[in-house]
Amino acid sequence: MRVLVTGATGYIGGRLVPRLRALGYDVRCFARGAERLRGRFDPAVEIVEGDISDGAALDRALAGCDAAYYLVHSMASSHAFEDADRNAARGFASAAKRAGARRIVYVGGLGDEGDRLSAHLQSRHEVGDILRASGVPVIEFRAAMIIGSGSISFEMMRYLTERLPIMIAPRWVSTRCQTIAIADVLAYLLAALRLPDGQERVYEIGGADTLTYREIMLRYAEIRGLHRAIVVVPFFTPRLSSYWVHLVTPVSARLAQPLILGLQNEVVVRDDAALRAFPEIVPMGFDEAVRLALDRYDTGSETTWFDAISRGTLPSDFTGAHEGMLMDVRVRHSRARPEAIASVFASLGGARGWLAANALWRIRGWLDRLAGGVGLRRGRRSAQDLRVGDAVDFWRVEAYEPGRLLRLRAEMKVPGRAWLQFEAEPDAKGSLLRQTAFFEPKGLFGYLYWYGVAIFHEWVFAKMASRIVEEAEKIS
Repeated sequence: MRVLVTGATGYIGGRLVPRLRALGYDVRCFARGAERLRGRFDPAVEIVEGDISDGAALDRALAGCDAAYYLVHSMASSHAFEDADRNAARGFASAAKRAGARRIVYVGGLGDEGDRLSAHLQSRHEVGDILRASGVPVIEFRAAMIIGSGSISFEMMRYLTERLPIMIAPRWVSTRCQTIAIADVLAYLLAALRLPDGQERVYEIGGADTLTYREIMLRYAEIRGLHRAIVVVPFFTPRLSSYWVHLVTPVSARLAQPLILGLQNEVVVRDDAALRAFPEIVPMGFDEAVRLALDRYDTGSETTWFDAISRGTLPSDFTGAHEGMLMDVRVRHSRARPEAIASVFASLGGARGWLAANALWRIRGWLDRLAGGVGLRRGRRSAQDLRVGDAVDFWRVEAYEPGRLLRLRAEMKVPGRAWLQFEAEPDAKGSLLRQTAFFEPKGLFGYLYWYGVAIFHEWVFAKMASRIVEEAEKIS
């Protein structure tokens, strides 16, 4: 079966593609920027570049496809997102009909049709109606907040809870929401392909727990070991709330406002048809979903958070927040072979040092020892040889692929969790070094720590990346 995935650069699509491949499906991705996908999935995944409004590009993408996942949403890219979503759905539905597709699978939003739904939720329902009007059978899954690293609603809640010991909240925090884990959403999406041809249905999906938004934030805080208080202020309008979210989190006011308006609608499962149709899927509860979302360095997972970020999905020399993680990315091109670059970053630490600002590294080591940490005194086991589990100064080798990748997990005293990752890849100019510092802050102090040392990162990390390339070119 050949399957088309639209929105493969997005949160759900990016996780769905490798799962489809693992099950043996022939996968094609449709994306506006194909360069964002190259190298992210295995080479067998076909990529068709084009805009969702381009009928000819859609025809190329859908040609020969038995099923298609429609995971497109215009809210982040258009002020008039309702019109953009409406037009995109019409174009896609017509192209799917022309191509003879046997099924469209779509993820919409929960919400009772009898309520006064927000523009965001109403648009999600309307898109499903437009897809069905094409005559192609549609399996629509309606979900509320998806719990997972990268889900915008989850990230908005996470940022607010992490950064604010006392939260001023509007009345909508008393609205009920039936969250669902991203793992369960993906399980439903995969199961949809196993349904008999011609079947069409709207399935409401949700996790095991129904909570108010206030309970969601307080439960999250408890899991993170944070003490939080929420004060409800009745005059807080959605517009004021969106500006507050814009100030406190990386989510823009334009994007936050339609989401916040949707939080005033109760989003719970009222039809258990999904549980009956897919008995093999037993949705997990909120606490388990959050713990899985926070377990970023579980390398036993099918796909890891690091994989999703490291494959060129961010611009060069990016400094900022993504999916709740603070990051400093440095990219350098080189004439040296990838193996030469990898040999240099695999030799860092110990007697060799870190090639840049070694005095600052030593000061950081002394401060760590004063705080009860390990400091730099451990050095490294061997100047050349490296194994997973080795200590390298105040780091621990978490992942190592000789000639390609090294990821170090910090064991220094920091208000959160930190990693330093190096990747060497071939490119048209010879090779590419991607050096990324990851920091998952814990509470407000974690953010203050990161931004307090950001000026040193600009000096240390930028210089270190350049020096790695210089040393590699000497030995190539």
